[in-house]
Amino acid sequence: MSVLERLKAAGVNLPEPRPPVANYVPFVITGNLLFISGQVSAGPNGLITGRLGDTMTLEEGQAAARVCAINLIAQMKSALGDLERVTRVVKLGGFVSSADAFVDIPKVINGCSDLMVEAFGDKGRHARSAVACPVLPMGAAVEVDAIVEFA
Repeated sequence: MSVLERLKAAGVNLPEPRPPVANYVPFVITGNLLFISGQVSAGPNGLITGRLGDTMTLEEGQAAARVCAINLIAQMKSALGDLERVTRVVKLGGFVSSADAFVDIPKVINGCSDLMVEAFGDKGRHARSAVACPVLPMGAAVEVDAIVEFA
């Protein structure tokens, strides 16, 4: 199955890529690497806001991180034209708006990681960081950036 077929089977329809909200570009290509700027948890129903361990549950955070994954994949498609060009999702950097006592940050970012593996198979397995933040841009619950290798 192609990446788009796997996404469709997972119930994912790629949106138009989100434009930058400040002075940066959505992605940069250098050599065979694609660097994608942070994608916030903004889906078809708007921006998912909140703080994990305060106003959001772990499951809601994972769903927000999955939305970030969808936005990352939309940027990949925009940058490369064809998702079959992706040879490896190299690294994800996950940021979670969370209360001081919330420690399940890696579990939240699994919402993004799981979709990368579902969409790209073994090429979607990646290195990763996951950190807590007191607040994210526009009050987003989650933000994730990515480095992707392509052919």
